[in-house]
Amino acid sequence: MALGKHRYEFSSRSDFFTAFPNSLVQKGEFKVLLDLEKSETLLKLDFHIQGNLELECDRSLELFDFPFEVEKTLILKFGEYNEALSDEMEMIHRDTQTINIAQYVYEFIGLAIPMKKLHPRFQQSVLEGLEIDDEDEDDNSTFVYSSESSDSTEQTDEENIDPRWQKLKNLKNKGEQ
Repeated sequence: MALGKHRYEFSSRSDFFTAFPNSLVQKGEFKVLLDLEKSETLLKLDFHIQGNLELECDRSLELFDFPFEVEKTLILKFGEYNEALSDEMEMIHRDTQTINIAQYVYEFIGLAIPMKKLHPRFQQSVLEGLEIDDEDEDDNSTFVYSSESSDSTEQTDEENIDPRWQKLKNLKNKGEQ
């Protein structure tokens, strides 16, 4: 492959997911647009993946179509051995002749699947239950839950303090005076 930019397009259907044992997805179809930039020291792969997956709703166990779109960048640096350096960067042996991108595509699609898979008819009811008061949007206060009143909490904290900490607290108070 010559140095410079190259563009590849792929499309796949459900048979892609059967190649991965214990796959989260059984059915789906997608297209991959891959922009590959080769230099003397690395390969930069820009993935744009778009498609639909058939997922099972966690609430009703009904199957539904989940549209997704993913854009990820992966950098493959040339080196003396293969090693994952981070989520976005890997080192590959400089004599590598071919790169199988199927695992990367599978992982990127897997990351697009939400933790809680809800049928679209349930998503609207969830959004309605999360009404946000406009007055509180800019409020940066922290909410803390406690089952005790604040007066009893302060008394309990002082009663249960370790004697070593009490001595340090006394030293701190003397230093502040």
